[in-house]
Amino acid sequence: MVGFKATDVPPTATVKFLGAGTAACIADLITFPLDTAKVRLQIQGESQGPVRTTAGAQCRGVLGTILTMVRTEGPRSLYNGLVAGLQRQMSFASVRIGLYDSVKQFYTKGSEHASIGSRLLAGSTTGALAVAVAQPTDVVKIRFQAQARAGGGQRYQSTIDAYKTIAREEGFGGLWKGTSPNVARNAIVNCAELVTYDLIKDALLTANLMTGSCPPFSAWVPGTW
Repeated sequence: MVGFKATDVPPTATVKFLGAGTAACIADLITFPLDTAKVRLQIQGESQGPVRTTAGAQCRGVLGTILTMVRTEGPRSLYNGLVAGLQRQMSFASVRIGLYDSVKQFYTKGSEHASIGSRLLAGSTTGALAVAVAQPTDVVKIRFQAQARAGGGQRYQSTIDAYKTIAREEGFGGLWKGTSPNVARNAIVNCAELVTYDLIKDALLTANLMTGSCPPFSAWVPGTW
């Protein structure tokens, strides 16, 4: 682009969208066992219905839950629902984070100075929209994390089978169970995270404590100064 150096060209909405989803997927790959342990601890004590806990074993704490799952169900059980989890992150984080700047510009009508109200609106909008888009993947992910591998009797055999089974047995509405509280929660979380980050970044830039972009790589390489 004329008038811009390569490092000065702002990323497009598509780049932000894909970048946010990809980063979230990488984070999910690393932290998924912790998320699975959280779900197992939350449903512990549920002995009725289609959800079976960790082979009837009582888990204590995050580490105890992870060790119990590895011992009774195998290491792969820590990644039950990973495919749905990655689908969720690619759709959820892409909208929640990747579209924040674009929605903020929409509310400010292209103005460079966004008010706190515009930022809050943008944060709550993308947070709520992300849940509306990604809720089916969240439902399937949690169902997979909740079911135990040990002893057979798994309700869902694959991610696609889970979507089909839930839609067939519970209706399409079953894929969006829990949407209302999730929308409210993520609208608030998104405002707290992104708007706070946005305001702190603007304050740092205004105080000249940091720049809006990193200097070219050559500036850090000895012999190129």
